[in-house]
Amino acid sequence: MMRMFRRSRGRLTLCLTTLSLTLALAAVASPGSDARAGAAPGGGAVAFDRAAPPDTVPDLDGFRARIYHEGRLYIGGQPDSLALRALADRGVTAVVNLRTPGEMDDRARVPFDEQALARELGLDYVWIPLGGDDHPYTPAAVDTFAAALERHPGPVLLHCTVGWRASHMWAAYLVRHAGFAVDEAYARGVAIGIGEPPLAELLDMELILTAKP
Repeated sequence: MMRMFRRSRGRLTLCLTTLSLTLALAAVASPGSDARAGAAPGGGAVAFDRAAPPDTVPDLDGFRARIYHEGRLYIGGQPDSLALRALADRGVTAVVNLRTPGEMDDRARVPFDEQALARELGLDYVWIPLGGDDHPYTPAAVDTFAAALERHPGPVLLHCTVGWRASHMWAAYLVRHAGFAVDEAYARGVAIGIGEPPLAELLDMELILTAKP
């Protein structure tokens, strides 16, 4: 089975087998080739064990899905107000939210004003809405996230609804700003729930998924 998504400056091929995941990259739109692993250009390092998968955070309740830990970065789904306060107590200095305004305004699903609470707790609030025609997945969104990491040397929360968009953002950041090969970055994304595109849109390349027996 083959699924082809849009064409742009590069091409990424993913072969899914029962035993392995192999990715071949012809070209990636990247702001620089000298980025260090786990670091945004100019600093803002996200130090973690490159050989180990992301860790779950078992003692942090109040998230709509699992919350993962990558060095100083927390990655997951929507936090409730108590979880946000708990993260502030753990030293989190910024929240990066990938959900759209329509999602965040739905008080049946998000029964508190996340931005207001973040500011009350002294946290920087970085909103990068992703989803739908009004909020497309683009490399510029990845660059905005990288800039947020560079500004904040302390722990940062990256979240969406259940961690799907956040996993794509993290994988795209690792390729575009941290010097990772796409197969390495995708594998880390898989560990926190990555699926099909928007990885292609965030890296501005063609993505072909090929399933083999």
